[in-house]
Amino acid sequence: MALPAIPAAFFGAVLGLSGLGQAWRVAQGLWGLPGMVGEGILAVAAVVWAVLWLLYLRRLVVERAAVWAEMQHPVQGGTPALLAVSTLLMALAALPYSRTLAWVLTAVGLGWNLSYSLWHTGQLWQGGRQPQDTVPTLYLPTVAGNFTSAAALGALGHADWGWLFLGIGVFSWWSLEPLFVQRFWQTPGLPPPQRATLGIQFAPALVCAMAWLLLAPGATEPWLLMLWGYGLFQLALGLRLWRWLGQQPYSAAYWAYTFGISAGTVATLKLAQSGVGAAQALAVPVFVGANLFIGTLALRSGWRVWRTVRAA
Repeated sequence: MALPAIPAAFFGAVLGLSGLGQAWRVAQGLWGLPGMVGEGILAVAAVVWAVLWLLYLRRLVVERAAVWAEMQHPVQGGTPALLAVSTLLMALAALPYSRTLAWVLTAVGLGWNLSYSLWHTGQLWQGGRQPQDTVPTLYLPTVAGNFTSAAALGALGHADWGWLFLGIGVFSWWSLEPLFVQRFWQTPGLPPPQRATLGIQFAPALVCAMAWLLLAPGATEPWLLMLWGYGLFQLALGLRLWRWLGQQPYSAAYWAYTFGISAGTVATLKLAQSGVGAAQALAVPVFVGANLFIGTLALRSGWRVWRTVRAA
């Protein structure tokens, strides 16, 4: 049986699953829900992450030209940053079991994040891009990678270093978002194959809030609540556009929506745990909605993988 070619975008599935598992960990402390559910989801995320890494490394060896072409692609070129993001999220999953393993995964994630984001940003600064290539995958190296770096370092007790990475992510996010909004407003709408990338557009504020809460546990400062509110507005905008967004046939690209959803759920539950009244009011619907969306997506993806394996 021929092994499938794995694009870096497939690592988006790890983001949604691991984020949902982290949400269940918080829900255990907030509502007393069974801890084994969250650990089970994180175990599935770890298996998916490991399989994807093995397949991607194989592709790097036998299809090096294809990997290099993906890195240089004007739209897909941001997606290899997901290797770092997913690894850093696995560090958070591993931390309660082995601090050593969490540090190893964090070191790998930080190394790839810094090297790839510097290389990718250097490519962008040399110019030559077309306006239609300005899509939210550009967030992944400098925004998503640095927010998750901050989260991992905060969880490991090194908030001083984590704030540095959060700063890189915040100012990168603020410099990029106007480009995307201008593109959405002033050019023809995204074609259906690119619309799932809007799932990445919905994520930065909520991922930033989640990372902040790992750097400063129990925080409830106004700036944090403002981030959380803006992120929830972005998710509500996704609901308003669901018919337009759904014109793209189902594919693995739909996992792009789950990073913001899962990060927003973790942030909402942590804020509710800290006594924020608005978060306590929204915690249940946000948690239920995240489980329904990510659970449905996981079942559909699992069914597609099963059909592919049987047909091989």
